[in-house]
Amino acid sequence: MIYFEPPTQTKRAIFRPCKLLLATLIMLIATNNRAQELGDHQYTSESVQLGLGIYNRECALCHGPQGDLVDNIDLRRGKFRSASSDDDLRDVILEGRAQGRMPAFNLSDEELSGVIAFIRAGFDPDGIAVRIGDPGQGKIIFEGKGECSNCHRVNGIGPRVAPDLSDIGMTRTAANLQLNLLDPAAAILPINRPIRIVTLNEETIVGRRLNEDTYTVQVMDSNERLRSLVKAQLVSYEISDQPSKVATTLNSDEVAHVIAYLLTLTGRGNKL
Repeated sequence: MIYFEPPTQTKRAIFRPCKLLLATLIMLIATNNRAQELGDHQYTSESVQLGLGIYNRECALCHGPQGDLVDNIDLRRGKFRSASSDDDLRDVILEGRAQGRMPAFNLSDEELSGVIAFIRAGFDPDGIAVRIGDPGQGKIIFEGKGECSNCHRVNGIGPRVAPDLSDIGMTRTAANLQLNLLDPAAAILPINRPIRIVTLNEETIVGRRLNEDTYTVQVMDSNERLRSLVKAQLVSYEISDQPSKVATTLNSDEVAHVIAYLLTLTGRGNKL
């Protein structure tokens, strides 16, 4: 049997669609994996939609359409009298609060998750509802297993090689914090991207950019020294597109706890 070798141009024409198909498949698999990963840490859009109906039916009469009619409580903004974690909210809804004249509600697990999802989505039916754990456990993980305090400073304690998180709860949503933990490359702000600088005297500086103008750049180097450099005296100045950290290896419960802790950091002196 005789085999004919196709011309080079023909081979390229044959393989080009194959390469495109392979690239598409890889992209779809990666997207699906990331969706599954995020799904472990947040409520589904169906739960949020279900919660909207249950809230309007069971909760809106007392708490109001925006969740702010009861004193010292603003459900839409995540302000509660005593509850902080999702488990706390479950207990309040199922058991009631006599001192607050709130009755107990007989909801199914699905309905209960829906109400909490709607609250965590900020009363936005199309919003993202991230699971919130226990802030006390989150602090332990932040300072221990998660190794977050190895780089981040909180309330005057810790290194300065990474952004200070003392008021992160005032400037970031739960969904944004989740993205920072699970996909740092997608969430990192331009100012926080790692930099690598080489000066005219051949000194290499690696660190974090703090400020920059036309002529100078201020950085916190890897030794926690504040440096102000004149651009005209630099041989190279590279800003990485990738963060210095990788996606967390914490499980979904641990991520929920860390997010809960970060949300308590409002720049007013955390009590945990």
